[in-house]
Amino acid sequence: MGKETILTKGRESRSPASDSPLRWSVERRLAFIEARLFWLGEVNRGDLIDRFGISLGQASADIARYLALGPKGVSYDKKAKRYLAGASFRPVLGHPDASQFLGELRLVNGGLLRVEQTLLGVVPPFDAAPVPDRAADPFVLRLVFGAIRHGSALQVTYQSISRSEPMRRQIEPHALAHDGFRWHVRAFDRETGEFRDFVLGRLSKVKPAGPSLSKAADDSDWHSFVDLEIAPHPGLTPAQAKAVALDYGLDKGRAVIRVRRALLFYALRRLGLDVDPRIRPPHEQHIVLVNRSEIDAINPGRGET
Repeated sequence: MGKETILTKGRESRSPASDSPLRWSVERRLAFIEARLFWLGEVNRGDLIDRFGISLGQASADIARYLALGPKGVSYDKKAKRYLAGASFRPVLGHPDASQFLGELRLVNGGLLRVEQTLLGVVPPFDAAPVPDRAADPFVLRLVFGAIRHGSALQVTYQSISRSEPMRRQIEPHALAHDGFRWHVRAFDRETGEFRDFVLGRLSKVKPAGPSLSKAADDSDWHSFVDLEIAPHPGLTPAQAKAVALDYGLDKGRAVIRVRRALLFYALRRLGLDVDPRIRPPHEQHIVLVNRSEIDAINPGRGET
């Protein structure tokens, strides 16, 4: 996980008493205080001590620093010895991020983050539908990452979906991409003379093969974007369409999802938009592609090699 940001739009955090930027450690603790107040409705010095291992005096100073920013709706309960957030409480360090909260749950579920490492330090009961583990060899990934960084080529053994036996290939990686289920290497394929996707987990026997002969900037499908305009399935009832609009955050019954052209095939498949909407009933396929003719003309491709 990266640093928790406590202000929006790239503004630096400032001390209420000076114009100097706050240290990252202080920013993390102030973000923790605000997150506990927003999500849990309470915070005390013990929460800071348990989370960050700081002294009682430092915890008091951090809470005082946060209160000096003037958050509304925060009161102190002498009996409980906790600061409480009332109904009028509003964050002052930045807009609350539901995506971060829910994203951390997914990381905890995947074993990539411990509960005590989350922003709040606690999580609600939760679970997620299981997804097969598409593990990648870390030594292969290290070489791929190095090739991307240094603009070099790799000789690999690759198991294509279209061939029964693995083949030796020379590829020139320039990016990594995730299709919603697994990771791909976006690379120039010297055999075909095209930029293609190679499933990371199917690479083996990787070794350096000199400098790249291609330029990442020439991968037009990677650097261009298309807009998917979605709307509720016309076969839904008005109540169902309203529920779908809320679920997908549709504005006036429409939403636009921007996707790299190189990832268009995967995006359409993931959203169930890769087939005619009449194939699936509305209660299974909640959304449709409004600009289908425009997208079909682009030719989404066939995905990985």
